[in-house]
Amino acid sequence: MKTIVEKGLALLVLVFIAHGPALAVERLSAAELASHCAQIKTNPEGVDGIFCIRYIQGFIDGAVATDERVTLNVADEYAREESFSERAIRTRLGQRLASYGSYYADFCLGEPVPLAEVIDKVAAYLEDTRVSDTQLARTAVYATLRKQYPCEPGK
Repeated sequence: MKTIVEKGLALLVLVFIAHGPALAVERLSAAELASHCAQIKTNPEGVDGIFCIRYIQGFIDGAVATDERVTLNVADEYAREESFSERAIRTRLGQRLASYGSYYADFCLGEPVPLAEVIDKVAAYLEDTRVSDTQLARTAVYATLRKQYPCEPGK
Protein backbone atom coordinates (compact mmCIF):
# COMPACT_ATOMS: atom_id res chain seq x y z
CA MET A 1 0.00 0.00 0.00
CA LYS A 2 1.35 3.40 -0.96
CA THR A 3 1.90 6.02 1.67
CA ILE A 4 0.36 9.45 1.49
CA VAL A 5 3.79 10.92 0.67
CA GLU A 6 4.23 8.57 -2.29
CA LYS A 7 0.75 9.38 -3.58
CA GLY A 8 1.37 13.11 -3.14
CA LEU A 9 4.69 12.88 -4.97
CA ALA A 10 3.07 10.97 -7.84
CA LEU A 11 0.32 13.58 -8.05
CA LEU A 12 2.88 16.39 -8.07
CA VAL A 13 4.78 14.74 -10.94
CA LEU A 14 1.54 14.39 -12.92
CA VAL A 15 0.73 18.07 -12.37
CA PHE A 16 4.15 19.12 -13.69
CA ILE A 17 3.81 16.86 -16.72
CA ALA A 18 0.30 18.09 -17.48
CA HIS A 19 1.31 21.76 -17.22
CA GLY A 20 4.61 21.41 -19.13
CA PRO A 21 3.50 23.11 -22.35
CA ALA A 22 1.93 25.95 -20.39
CA LEU A 23 5.35 26.82 -19.00
CA ALA A 24 6.90 27.24 -22.46
CA VAL A 25 7.92 30.70 -23.57
CA GLU A 26 5.59 31.93 -26.27
CA ARG A 27 6.91 34.04 -29.09
CA LEU A 28 5.35 37.46 -29.34
CA SER A 29 4.23 38.39 -32.83
CA ALA A 30 4.84 41.83 -34.26
CA ALA A 31 1.08 42.19 -34.73
CA GLU A 32 0.51 41.54 -31.01
CA LEU A 33 3.17 44.08 -30.06
CA ALA A 34 1.63 46.55 -32.53
CA SER A 35 -1.74 46.19 -30.81
CA HIS A 36 -0.14 46.99 -27.45
CA CYS A 37 1.92 49.88 -28.82
CA ALA A 38 -1.11 51.37 -30.60
CA GLN A 39 -2.36 52.34 -27.14
CA ILE A 40 0.71 54.45 -26.31
CA LYS A 41 -0.74 57.71 -27.64
CA THR A 42 -4.10 57.43 -25.92
CA ASN A 43 -3.17 55.60 -22.71
CA PRO A 44 0.59 55.33 -22.15
CA GLU A 45 0.13 54.29 -18.52
CA GLY A 46 -2.40 51.58 -19.29
CA VAL A 47 -1.57 47.88 -19.35
CA ASP A 48 -1.00 47.85 -23.12
CA GLY A 49 1.18 50.95 -23.10
CA ILE A 50 3.32 49.67 -20.25
CA PHE A 51 3.64 46.30 -21.99
CA CYS A 52 4.92 48.00 -25.16
CA ILE A 53 7.38 50.18 -23.27
CA ARG A 54 8.76 47.34 -21.15
CA TYR A 55 9.10 44.97 -24.13
CA ILE A 56 11.16 47.47 -26.11
CA GLN A 57 13.21 48.48 -23.07
CA GLY A 58 13.90 44.82 -22.31
CA PHE A 59 14.95 44.18 -25.92
CA ILE A 60 17.45 47.04 -25.76
CA ASP A 61 18.76 46.04 -22.31
CA GLY A 62 19.23 42.46 -23.51
CA ALA A 63 21.21 43.56 -26.55
CA VAL A 64 23.42 45.85 -24.48
CA ALA A 65 24.07 43.17 -21.87
CA THR A 66 24.90 40.64 -24.57
CA ASP A 67 27.33 42.99 -26.32
CA GLU A 68 29.11 43.73 -23.08
CA ARG A 69 29.41 40.04 -22.21
CA VAL A 70 30.67 39.09 -25.69
CA THR A 71 33.30 41.83 -25.50
CA LEU A 72 34.47 40.63 -22.10
CA ASN A 73 34.60 37.02 -23.30
CA VAL A 74 36.71 37.98 -26.31
CA ALA A 75 39.04 40.01 -24.11
CA ASP A 76 39.35 37.09 -21.66
CA GLU A 77 40.58 34.86 -24.49
CA TYR A 78 43.56 37.18 -24.84
CA ALA A 79 44.12 37.42 -21.07
CA ARG A 80 47.74 36.18 -21.06
CA GLU A 81 49.16 39.48 -22.29
CA GLU A 82 47.43 42.47 -23.72
CA SER A 83 47.76 42.07 -27.44
CA PHE A 84 46.98 44.60 -30.12
CA SER A 85 43.55 42.98 -30.58
CA GLU A 86 42.74 43.11 -26.89
CA ARG A 87 43.87 46.70 -26.61
CA ALA A 88 41.68 47.57 -29.61
CA ILE A 89 38.72 45.84 -28.00
CA ARG A 90 39.32 47.57 -24.69
CA THR A 91 39.82 51.05 -26.11
CA ARG A 92 37.70 51.28 -29.23
CA LEU A 93 34.85 48.90 -28.55
CA GLY A 94 34.69 49.94 -24.92
CA GLN A 95 33.91 53.48 -26.07
CA ARG A 96 31.14 52.19 -28.33
CA LEU A 97 29.62 50.24 -25.47
CA ALA A 98 29.56 53.43 -23.44
CA SER A 99 26.87 54.64 -25.80
CA TYR A 100 23.62 52.93 -25.03
CA GLY A 101 23.22 50.45 -27.81
CA SER A 102 24.43 47.23 -29.29
CA TYR A 103 27.50 47.43 -31.49
CA TYR A 104 27.31 43.79 -32.55
CA ALA A 105 23.58 44.03 -33.22
CA ASP A 106 24.34 47.06 -35.39
CA PHE A 107 22.43 49.78 -33.56
CA CYS A 108 23.71 52.53 -31.28
CA LEU A 109 21.38 54.82 -29.39
CA GLY A 110 24.04 57.19 -28.12
CA GLU A 111 23.48 59.31 -25.07
CA PRO A 112 21.09 60.63 -24.13
CA VAL A 113 18.29 59.24 -26.28
CA PRO A 114 15.01 59.36 -24.39
CA LEU A 115 13.29 55.98 -24.22
CA ALA A 116 10.06 57.73 -25.26
CA GLU A 117 11.68 58.66 -28.59
CA VAL A 118 12.70 55.07 -29.25
CA ILE A 119 9.22 53.82 -28.28
CA ASP A 120 7.60 56.34 -30.65
CA LYS A 121 9.79 55.21 -33.56
CA VAL A 122 9.13 51.52 -32.94
CA ALA A 123 5.37 52.13 -32.52
CA ALA A 124 5.32 54.16 -35.75
CA TYR A 125 7.15 51.37 -37.60
CA LEU A 126 4.68 48.79 -36.31
CA GLU A 127 1.75 50.96 -37.38
CA ASP A 128 3.13 52.05 -40.76
CA THR A 129 4.33 48.66 -41.97
CA ARG A 130 1.20 46.72 -41.02
CA VAL A 131 3.17 43.82 -39.63
CA SER A 132 1.83 40.30 -39.93
CA ASP A 133 0.98 37.67 -37.36
CA THR A 134 3.90 35.58 -38.60
CA GLN A 135 6.55 38.25 -38.10
CA LEU A 136 8.08 38.18 -34.64
CA ALA A 137 8.06 41.26 -32.44
CA ARG A 138 11.79 40.96 -31.87
CA THR A 139 12.40 41.09 -35.64
CA ALA A 140 10.33 44.26 -35.99
CA VAL A 141 11.99 45.98 -33.02
CA TYR A 142 15.44 44.99 -34.27
CA ALA A 143 14.73 46.26 -37.80
CA THR A 144 13.53 49.58 -36.42
CA LEU A 145 16.55 50.06 -34.15
CA ARG A 146 19.00 49.22 -36.94
CA LYS A 147 17.31 51.61 -39.34
CA GLN A 148 16.70 54.51 -36.95
CA TYR A 149 19.90 54.27 -34.86
CA PRO A 150 22.76 52.93 -37.00
CA CYS A 151 26.23 52.82 -35.47
CA GLU A 152 28.42 55.43 -37.05
CA PRO A 153 31.84 54.17 -38.12
CA GLY A 154 34.76 55.61 -36.21
CA LYS A 155 32.82 56.34 -33.03
